[in-house]
Amino acid sequence: MGAPSPAARATGRSASGPVTAASAAAGQGASAGGEEASATSGASGAAAGRELVNPDANTMVFLYYGLAHIPLPLDNWVEDDSRVKFAPAPDRAPHRAAVRSELESAAAAVHGVGAIRLTMNANLSDYDPTYGEFTVRALAPSSVVPFNALGQKVSMTFTNGPTAQIWRVPPAEAQVIRDKIAYSGNVDLDVLSRITGVLPGPGGGTITTEVLEYEMRQTQSGAVIGRVRIAQR
Repeated sequence: MGAPSPAARATGRSASGPVTAASAAAGQGASAGGEEASATSGASGAAAGRELVNPDANTMVFLYYGLAHIPLPLDNWVEDDSRVKFAPAPDRAPHRAAVRSELESAAAAVHGVGAIRLTMNANLSDYDPTYGEFTVRALAPSSVVPFNALGQKVSMTFTNGPTAQIWRVPPAEAQVIRDKIAYSGNVDLDVLSRITGVLPGPGGGTITTEVLEYEMRQTQSGAVIGRVRIAQR
């Protein structure tokens, strides 16, 4: 299974509560130089269960079914597998057994997962001097990360989007950040989120998560722009 970098679709803006950087004791934004201490140890501890890192679409479908406690449609998936569908009739039985075993193993592998870490494409808004913040649009309430596999459409959303999308930065650091990002505003995010629930739907459903922390990097060079921990309520 691969490790894609899904691009979240996001629109709109919401003024909301603060996002605190790992190095900021008083709720200020992450350092423009990206030199603050890592937030991983504190925020990750709030995410119960194992962590998936850049799961592929198949894995997210298995995760959704497990979280929703919905029986897997294994018979359909086995028959739709190309190894079974296009095998000569006499050879289909062993192929069915092999495919079913693979699917059952993959489904069992996501048991106990409580957090997801994704690498995402994102876009940073212009700096708002009135509020002293950037908006990270990929983490907006309307953001949807799609995973389509096995004939299912599973999405991932962020329940704390109104807070997570706001990156508070002191005015003196804002221009330094914009200079690093350049005109497009495109960045990469490594986002850690805690699973909060599922919303079943026809042909799939939604895994809801709460963003705990993220690291923002330049798309071209990979240089760290900031590490941000989301204030937990």
